[in-house]
Amino acid sequence: MTKLFATFIFMVSFLALETESTITISEYSCLNSSTFTLNSAYEANLSLLLQSLPSHTNSSNGFFNTNTSMGEPNDAEAVYGRFLCRGDVTKEVCLECVKAASVSIKEKCPMVKAAILWYDECMLQYSNRNFFPATDEVPILESYNRRNVNQPTDFMKLLGKTLKQLITRAAKRSDKKYASKEAPVKGYSDATLYTFAQCRPDLSAAHCEDCLQNAISILLTKQTGKIGGRILRSSCFARFEISPFYTVEKKRHFSSRLTIGITSATLAVCLLCVVLWFTLKRERSKRNDVEEDINVGSKISELHSLQFDVGTIEASTDYFSNRNKLGEGGFGPVYWGTLPCGRKIAAKRLSQSSKQGVQEFKNEVELVAKLQHRNLVRLLGFAMEREETILVYEYVPNGSLDQLLFDPQQSIQLDWSARHKIMVGVARGLLYLHEDSRLRIIHRDLKASNILLDENLNPKISDFGMARIFCAEQTQGSTNRIVGTYGYMSPEYAMYGQFSVKSDVFSFGVLMLEIITGKKNRYSYISDDHEGLLDYVWEQWRIGEPLEIVDPTIVKSYSVNEVIRCIHIGLLCIQNDKEARPAMDTIVLMLSSADFVSLPLPEQPTFFIPSVKHKQKYQDRNSNQSNEKLNRSTIMPQYSVISDCLTDVAPR
Repeated sequence: MTKLFATFIFMVSFLALETESTITISEYSCLNSSTFTLNSAYEANLSLLLQSLPSHTNSSNGFFNTNTSMGEPNDAEAVYGRFLCRGDVTKEVCLECVKAASVSIKEKCPMVKAAILWYDECMLQYSNRNFFPATDEVPILESYNRRNVNQPTDFMKLLGKTLKQLITRAAKRSDKKYASKEAPVKGYSDATLYTFAQCRPDLSAAHCEDCLQNAISILLTKQTGKIGGRILRSSCFARFEISPFYTVEKKRHFSSRLTIGITSATLAVCLLCVVLWFTLKRERSKRNDVEEDINVGSKISELHSLQFDVGTIEASTDYFSNRNKLGEGGFGPVYWGTLPCGRKIAAKRLSQSSKQGVQEFKNEVELVAKLQHRNLVRLLGFAMEREETILVYEYVPNGSLDQLLFDPQQSIQLDWSARHKIMVGVARGLLYLHEDSRLRIIHRDLKASNILLDENLNPKISDFGMARIFCAEQTQGSTNRIVGTYGYMSPEYAMYGQFSVKSDVFSFGVLMLEIITGKKNRYSYISDDHEGLLDYVWEQWRIGEPLEIVDPTIVKSYSVNEVIRCIHIGLLCIQNDKEARPAMDTIVLMLSSADFVSLPLPEQPTFFIPSVKHKQKYQDRNSNQSNEKLNRSTIMPQYSVISDCLTDVAPR
């Protein structure tokens, strides 16, 4: 299998050398020496601009120019931006290119007030002045292939004729001002010249022609005789190669050499797929497991725009100094640092003794890179080199929830309002994962240490190394590899390896009860004289004293009805029957619309065994209230109940 894969890689690499252009690097220019200071309004406005530009790719037809600034117009801190995608690329490619450019441009030109960056598929530019609708003359970026043609005189004549035919065709287009043309090259066996020219769509036809005329003139007079080259201006660009670099608009007669190459590559891929299919089938027959990673198929190499240099991370964290250490989890230690551009980061460094591995690392990179939500931690990038494996996240100043919640001195920062906001935020983050993102994602390791808190105590779900993706119609899966944290695992997952969105709901219920009580659920599924948190909460609920469980540090800040409602929701989430647990959209509604949504009565949690002291308490209580009828053989708080739904609260 390994030999076959190595052979396949060799074949593809060989074909790539024969068919792809060697000019694939991006060009950029830091347009002036004017710089901004760290934590300035300009830096904040620039970050907002670069974050917003990718969102316009779906509706912009490949071009977007900010008519208004980030910041006050004509102010020294105002920022303007725009992007232009190559006319033949899809919206998906345009989006990925603009996203990559918006990250890279700050790395290439840190602290600079104006910059432009070109990839093969797009251009992105920002400035402290309004460049709309001017046709900028500078900068003019250029690059050429190092190889020369055999007959430069004839080639340059063909190139000049072909390129000049593009000028009028591109300028006259009303939507995307681009044109391409191919022509056979004499002196090469079946070789083809590929040319491409494009203007910004907001230019007039006359301005487009002037810009392209100037660019093509430079191409024809500099570095003559090269087999490829390009001129890049902020208003237009032109490029030529003797191998295809854009989508050819109509069928062409491919050279026999290219046809053989494509056929060989296709056969190699088919052979590899057959072998992989049999291998996977054999592995699946050994274990009854879900086809995990079903949609996490994109290779980590495809996320090259998110890749950091390890040296940059080392320098930013003072070479992983203990002074910069934020904490340590299952993945390894986490350090804070500051990038050269001034941005603070949190770097998770995979330790050799980590319970997680490279697969979990790749899973987290590929997953989190696709997710965008205010209640999910933002992945900035990763680094994999020199035996180092590092995840780079946005820096969240208040650390993880467990550090505040379970520390008697720190927990006073979390009054009831803050705790309720955290519960609602986590619920919304889970709802996004389960229903609202492009993927249906099961986190599988939701717990207090994986909830980060920003400067305003807004929660952000983190650590997606154990997460799994479901197909659109898939509702549950199973595995023989149980991962996660005992105490937060649902019983069906801990015992049978069955997981679903309701597994995350169970974990969320445990988290809710921890937030309300300020106590960690240290025991799970087994109760003895030392009861676990879930047993303790249920016992207090049964005997009609739910407020006894509330963290004493918040007794002066909470609303009685709101706290009891949250305890009720938490108990609904940890029910034994997963079908009885509410879905996250219902939970968000329950938490946000207390006056309008009625709650069903919760069932007893899994493996609840009353402790000795509570058995005696039940007996004493029953002897004093011999005539009281018990609902469902339990002692419940006094509620007004209509059709098994809680509508009004009257706690003892």
